[in-house]
Amino acid sequence: MTQVPPASVRPVPLREAFWYWLRLGFISFGGPAGQIAIMHEDLVDRKRWISEKRFLHALNYCMMLPGPEAQQLATYIGWLMHRTWGGVIAGGLFVLPSLFLLMLLTWIYLRFGDVPAVSGVLYGIKPAVTAIVIAAAWRIGTRTLKNAWLWGIAIAAFVAIFALRLPFPVIIAVAALVGYAGSRLAPGVFRGESGHGATGHTAAPSALLDDVAGIAPHTRFTWQRFTLVLLAGLGLWAIVMLMLALAYGWRGVPVQMGWFFTKAALMTFGGAYAVLPYVYQGAVEHFQWLSAAQMIDGLALGETTPGPLIMIVAFVGFVGGWTTTFLGTEHALASAILAACVVTYFTFLPSFIFILLGGPFIESTHGNLSLTAPLTAITAAVVGVIVNLAVFFAYHVLWPNGGSFDWWSAAIGLCAALALVRYRVGVIPVILASAVAGLALTLLPAMQAA
Repeated sequence: MTQVPPASVRPVPLREAFWYWLRLGFISFGGPAGQIAIMHEDLVDRKRWISEKRFLHALNYCMMLPGPEAQQLATYIGWLMHRTWGGVIAGGLFVLPSLFLLMLLTWIYLRFGDVPAVSGVLYGIKPAVTAIVIAAAWRIGTRTLKNAWLWGIAIAAFVAIFALRLPFPVIIAVAALVGYAGSRLAPGVFRGESGHGATGHTAAPSALLDDVAGIAPHTRFTWQRFTLVLLAGLGLWAIVMLMLALAYGWRGVPVQMGWFFTKAALMTFGGAYAVLPYVYQGAVEHFQWLSAAQMIDGLALGETTPGPLIMIVAFVGFVGGWTTTFLGTEHALASAILAACVVTYFTFLPSFIFILLGGPFIESTHGNLSLTAPLTAITAAVVGVIVNLAVFFAYHVLWPNGGSFDWWSAAIGLCAALALVRYRVGVIPVILASAVAGLALTLLPAMQAA
């Protein structure tokens, strides 16, 4: 690669960054690995807005946080480049296109889900989603379970949630404590590598945010700034929660959703698949905002849209608002839209707070094993939790409504799993191929009968 003089790396206006983050919001398919790879290629290799070292340093911090690491990484880089508003714009635009698209698809699903063509597409996608969850467990497991101790944590987590029915937060908390204790008693067990495939590239010859630049004033850690950001974040949470409570009551659906998804956001270690069992326990079993079948359909829609997979919570909120019609039976759509927006706000607000609160500290210090070991243990536990999720999905897909075994669904799921794990085909082609197969299996018999 030809050396580029530092002078050729020009400052990036906020307007230019705005259009980039908006574009990223529409093309961010492929889950966190794909999204981080896109940002690495764009920002490190092509645009040279940030150096390889600083990109990975930011990524390591985002991996330690609950929440979607790709969205948090965009927020972090936006904050480095253009202060607080830069971070808000980058993180917000990573989410908003997915929110609007998912609300549109969910409305189509609720209004026309019984149409044979739509039912056929979903019939093919559901076993593919099961395969995607299995592939996620395989991918995370091969990267995380490096020794027998970590395998033990994963197996214990599976038994805890599958057989003992322990709540997901308890499993995560215990795993974190085991990791912290392990960092003191057996540090070699919990030493691992970070990253989602962004490594293996040579550093850009120069970058706007390079390795030798001094610390910008807005990235310096001060207790005054820390306190202001913390109070602002808590205020934004409390004000919206109070407004919802005054409008709909403390036991109203929007307040219940706001509180529940705030807790879910704080437990999203290891990606969206890890927190889905908790969302299922609350949204399906406890609050009954939607059914188990609808939850699977929502994950199918979430897999086909850009943005973080945790955006499935917008589907849950939309269906919950549509079902409860807390604005009145004649305002089902308005209830659904408001609920989806409420859920999205409370799910992603903690991510912005974590980045703006901890970014200055991370810029001035590096992580240590006492911080990374709990994350390693949590990620190992997450593997067991995801396997439990795969078992749950497989049961509902292969034995629909508790009936006989569905061989066609099993065939589609097996082909999808082979494509994902063995041949490393992308998620979107697998989803599309499975949708076509499901559509054909649904419509061809009807056409032949006619």
